[in-house]
Amino acid sequence: MSAARKLLVANRGEIAVRVFSTCRRLGIGTVAAVGPGDEGAFHARVADTRVAVTSYLDAAALVDAARSAGAELVHPGYGFLAESAEFAEAVLAAGLTWIGPPPDALRRGGDKLEAKRIAEAAGVPTLPTGEPDELGFPLLVKAAAGGGGRGMRVVERQEDLDRAIETASREAEAAFGDGTVFCERYLAEPRHVEVQVLGDRHGTVVALGERDCSVQRRHQKVVEESPAPGLETSVRERLAGHAVALATELGYESAGTAEFLVNGDDMFFLELNARIQVEHPVTEVVTDLDLVELQLRVADGERLTGLEPRTNGHAFEARLYAEDPRTFLPQPGRITRLSLPETVRVDRGVSEGDEVGARYDPLIAKLISHGRDREEALDRLASALEETVVEGVTSNLPFLRWLVGHPAFRRGELSTAFLARYPPLSRAPRPARRGWSGGWRLNLPPAPLLPPLEVEESARSGGPTGAADGRVTAPMPGTVIDVRVTEGERVASHQPLLVLEAMKMEQVVTAPYEAGVRSVDVGVGDQVSSGAVLITLEAT
Repeated sequence: MSAARKLLVANRGEIAVRVFSTCRRLGIGTVAAVGPGDEGAFHARVADTRVAVTSYLDAAALVDAARSAGAELVHPGYGFLAESAEFAEAVLAAGLTWIGPPPDALRRGGDKLEAKRIAEAAGVPTLPTGEPDELGFPLLVKAAAGGGGRGMRVVERQEDLDRAIETASREAEAAFGDGTVFCERYLAEPRHVEVQVLGDRHGTVVALGERDCSVQRRHQKVVEESPAPGLETSVRERLAGHAVALATELGYESAGTAEFLVNGDDMFFLELNARIQVEHPVTEVVTDLDLVELQLRVADGERLTGLEPRTNGHAFEARLYAEDPRTFLPQPGRITRLSLPETVRVDRGVSEGDEVGARYDPLIAKLISHGRDREEALDRLASALEETVVEGVTSNLPFLRWLVGHPAFRRGELSTAFLARYPPLSRAPRPARRGWSGGWRLNLPPAPLLPPLEVEESARSGGPTGAADGRVTAPMPGTVIDVRVTEGERVASHQPLLVLEAMKMEQVVTAPYEAGVRSVDVGVGDQVSSGAVLITLEAT
């Protein structure tokens, strides 16, 4: 690779900083795209050159920014336009080098329905999709162009289906510009396991091991690890084989991730993320590979022949967010103190004194630990989290500390329902005595499986959104996109009142108790801050 080139990251935050670090080591100049509100952002400060853009979603503006800065290379990071075939085509049409999969692979792999058809053609098992009456309930409504939990809704009953489809479609349209949704069979407690793949333009595809990403909130990952614990060798080999077969069928190049749901010995292809993933560092530390450097080498036409990755030890990644540790709602504000550990790898997107705004993702940093085995890596992550200090904004740090210390998590009892079975910050269950099963010795029923965690619970329990004087307040800053009640109307407990949207995710605000609507204090399109009065109730 030539050392005289420049690279623009068409993204922001920690992924831009992460890509810059590899470029700096390789002698490649760095260019930061700077969107509205990001003028003083951390990624803009650490880059060699900064170029303002009207939006991180404006492909033409990003291409113009690269050309004006003299950048020959464009790396999309993840999110925003990372999986946009149109953006990749615009970059290539401008004579620039695109650091990612070819447009055709992005187009075919980015459509979840098309990706499932490709998987089936490659002999990779998939979950059934179809009409709700064929699938039965519960089922999952999914956005065809979705990702990151956006445009996904679990539907338990027929009567909730229309509303779920409407909401998922609207959320997908806002996030991806495509409101197409489909229905898929829902598995209640599978594991979410993904395989990191890397392909070159000469037809070679390599699997770089798997990651377990089962612990999630709102269908979004919070802690990941590699390798996935407790998998039989045959299951690992089948997962890797399926991932390589899928990527080969697709003609895939660059870094990507094939995601699967694993249920015992059964596995089902979920989706292909045609980009570098947020959790890629855990693969890097256990393979001692730099995935960004490999992306750059593939873009230069180099072959992957002879690349034989070996897994060394175990790694974890914990995502530190400015969000409520129970509801996971974003909590913007200024970070007055930030102390991050030096004992583990830290990929960060902000520094002390920076503002975490409501416009973009509230990720503060990622903490990545490595050890000879799972126990050592987990102990190191726990120690690193204890050293971490975040002040000025509410963060999920208490949740992360709780999670890595939870007995069930430490035992590797993982599934996508982990936070439904063990609500955030709840007291860990006492271990059962030897020979005892459930509560039968005390004539008690076994402990029930708790219902799925809902962020609306704060309102239902009379928390921050339901004040004693009848004021229903905003649980987060956002935009009012739907008001479902009128002044004078009688509402039931838990009845939806309105819908807020923040960072392209929708939040339903419900009535904390049965009451009459005294006043509707906001309208559709209003921008509200956290704690703003939305609706005033009177218990008559």
